[in-house]
Amino acid sequence: MIEPHGGKLINKLATDEEREELIRKAQSLPKVIVGERYVGHCEMIAIGGYSPLNGFMTKEEAESVIKDVHLPNGLLWSIPILLPVNEEFWKAIKVSDEVAIYDKTNRPIAIVVVKDKFKLDLDFYCKNVFKTTDENHPGVQFVKSAGNFFVGGELVRLINRPLREGIDEVYYQDPKDVRKVIEEKGWREVVAFQTRNPIHRAHEYIIKCALETLDGALIHPLVGETKKDDIPAPIRMKCYEVLIENYFNRERVHLSVLPAPMHYAGPREAVHHMIMRKNYGCTHMIIGRDHAGVGNYYGTYEAQEFVEQFLDELVIKPLKFEHAFYCRKCENMATSKTCPHSDKFRIHLSGTKVREMLRKGIKPPKEFSRPEVAQILVEYFQKLP
Repeated sequence: MIEPHGGKLINKLATDEEREELIRKAQSLPKVIVGERYVGHCEMIAIGGYSPLNGFMTKEEAESVIKDVHLPNGLLWSIPILLPVNEEFWKAIKVSDEVAIYDKTNRPIAIVVVKDKFKLDLDFYCKNVFKTTDENHPGVQFVKSAGNFFVGGELVRLINRPLREGIDEVYYQDPKDVRKVIEEKGWREVVAFQTRNPIHRAHEYIIKCALETLDGALIHPLVGETKKDDIPAPIRMKCYEVLIENYFNRERVHLSVLPAPMHYAGPREAVHHMIMRKNYGCTHMIIGRDHAGVGNYYGTYEAQEFVEQFLDELVIKPLKFEHAFYCRKCENMATSKTCPHSDKFRIHLSGTKVREMLRKGIKPPKEFSRPEVAQILVEYFQKLP
């Protein structure tokens, strides 16, 4: 099986025996309350999803990643994993202090040993990672709104998992769990499919194309923090379930969730997504049109071009697909590589057009979306204010 990034799967989960003692300890430590994004980071560090990271980045690590797409030790890493805190807390704590991270419901999440406290050039950060400093970009918004006081250091233990809402706990499988599933199924080559949207016919088509040559597919939706207008994860999970139930060979697909937040960093995030899926045991990953993009900040196939630079370091291989569509003339799903017909035969629907249809209770055509998926989305959109 493919090795985790850096060679070792990190495990910072507290045992049942440790938890009560850690909760008591957390009560005596300086306390920082963080949002969903950073609670998600804590879990991803602890379960090994961010291997080989064992904590939040120091200034040296963050600046190396921002500037050079590598950690100071030379290992490929593309997205800074940072812990921003408020100014008062930042001024009060010292290097070597232990601090307790709490979520917004006042639950202790983790204990971190402070190795560094620092500020960053946030414009330089955003320009390099997101290719823009435009605050209309959701990733830039996340960074700028969090402030410029950071704490870096090792995560000692994850005390509590984030609170779950609306998604069956069975889908929250750590990298070691997914690796065990892959091993039990006897899959040697496994393709990951990253999504933060419902799977429509085009997505279904490229997953099935990959399955024609590989052993299995990990359908791995990201369910951490996303931008406010993205479809909520519990609704998306219903879509994935009904699609797999009705249209996939269930012996060849596995549905699990990724509790990481979304950055909308396009090319940089494509590398990040590949590293995480490598940690989950995947040998391949689908990189499609405008992977992890938003708006018009990135070129259509820029993510595919970017990952090409790092193939030897990634080890996990990209499967690059063009935009797929239904062709009325071919009477089939296709891409421009396989379809000879003009655009007038091709069914293309923008996200805006689809949302308009759903709000009106109109199901998108069956050539675009499976009717079972469309029905779930119609019901969701009609309940919106």
